[in-house]
Parts: sequence; structure tokens; C-alpha cells
Amino acid sequence: MTTAVITGATHGLGRLVALDLARRGLDLGIVARSAAKVDDLRLSVEQVAPGTTVDAFVADLSSLDDVRRAAKEIEARYDQVDVLINNAGIHAFSQRVTQDGFAEMVAVNYLAPWVLTNTLRDKLTGRVVTVASEASRHSGGIDPARDLTFTGDYTRRESAAHYGRTKLMDIMFSQELARRLDGTGVTSNCCDPGFNTTGLGRELPLAGLLEKALRGLRIGDPARGASIITRLATDPAFATTTGGYFSVKDAAPLPCPEPGRSADVQRELWEATEKLLQVR
Repeated sequence: MTTAVITGATHGLGRLVALDLARRGLDLGIVARSAAKVDDLRLSVEQVAPGTTVDAFVADLSSLDDVRRAAKEIEARYDQVDVLINNAGIHAFSQRVTQDGFAEMVAVNYLAPWVLTNTLRDKLTGRVVTVASEASRHSGGIDPARDLTFTGDYTRRESAAHYGRTKLMDIMFSQELARRLDGTGVTSNCCDPGFNTTGLGRELPLAGLLEKALRGLRIGDPARGASIITRLATDPAFATTTGGYFSVKDAAPLPCPEPGRSADVQRELWEATEKLLQVR
């Protein structure tokens, strides 16, 4: 049986992707903060694909110790991981610093998938899909050594650039990973799922009312965003494609935004991350 491990699958895009993968016959390993939410997802999966195995790996993705522990549990549970989907993400509208001393958005959006993927390297047999964002175009630049460790305050307006920078890091990570996996048969791709009403901006005032209104107008349908993730994870057309960044619009290939486009700066980010995690 093919197994897919997914982060952020108890709500939003990830939940839709998990249900679609179950319909396609994949068993699921769900990395989530709450076992109860995985239980709720399991009930929904049973309705659409009876008999699907849904395993829970409880972890707070802002804690790198939690991420490593969950990865070790996944290693022990499965002989192989056919699909790994790094989907979880947050947009924090004010600075919050994790117990490890990282900005929360950097920890959850970038470091958590980096640690999870690299810990599982020996178990990966198929595809790694990382969910990035169009917001990566508005990062305002990238300086790996500075941006990995920045924990200064910022305003709600300034948060957009910080969020975009973590998503740029995701693209850079995905493309550098593709080079490092070259020859193994494992592919690494990322995508822009477009605008989706999935609660990512739930910290904003009146976010719930805005989401309800947008859904009523059929704006930001999360099913559309989920479709590109599922496609990269399962479509035979992408079986050997690696190092790509794809749009929700017909899976059109996108260039990595210029601040992080070169192989040199992508390698610099990888090496800075590796060194930082060794120290911390």
C-alpha cells in the first residue's frame, strides 16, 4: 500500500488533499498538533474511502524537538514513505518566538519541513511536495544568516514580507533538495496554491466573517488550491519531474522569485540552515 505523510491535514487545503489521496487508495500519516483532530479527519476519511489507514503523529511544528520525535515515529511505523507533503503553514501578524529561539513563522513554515524531510531522507521513495505561496514574490530579499535568526518585532503590515520570505525559503529548499536527491529516484517539487479561504489569516479581526463572505461569492475555493498539491503528489505526468515550482493555474511552471533563484543562494540557505540546527 502506498503511504503519504502530510502536515497540516486536519483543516483547510491539507484536509482536502488527505481526503483526495484516500480516495485514490493511499494510506495516510498525519502530523498534527491534536490527536482529536486527526480522529475527526479519520471519520471523514472512512466516509469517502472505507478501510484507509490513518495514523496520527502528534507534534507542535514550532518545536523542532517535536518535529524530530514525530519523524522518528514515522520512521519506525513505515518501511517507506512514498509521498511527503509539507503543507502546514502560518501567517503570524505579530512576532512570536518559539522555545527554540526562532521566529514562529520561520520555525513552522520553513525549519519544520526542512527537519522533517531530512530526518526521513532514508525512508523517502517517491515524491516530496512542499506548499509555497505567491507571497514569496514580496519577500523584500533574502539574507540566509540574517533571516533565519531574525526575531525582532514587526507590524501587521510588515508581517506580509516576513511571511513571504518564509515561503521563498520553502521554494529554495525544495529546489536545493531536488539537486541533493538527484539520482535517488525521489523527486522534490513545490507549488503556489493560489488564494484560498482556509483560515490562514484567522488572527485578523473579523476574519471569520470575511471568509464566510468570500465563500459565498465563490472566491478562494480551497478545492482548487488542493488540486495542485494532489496533482504533484499523484499525477503520473509528474512522476519524474523534479526541482519545479508550479502554479495552481493549470500547473504552469513558475520561476523561483529572483532573490532566491540562483543555485548558489539556495545552497547558501541550505548550508546556513544545517549549521544553525547543528548549533541549536
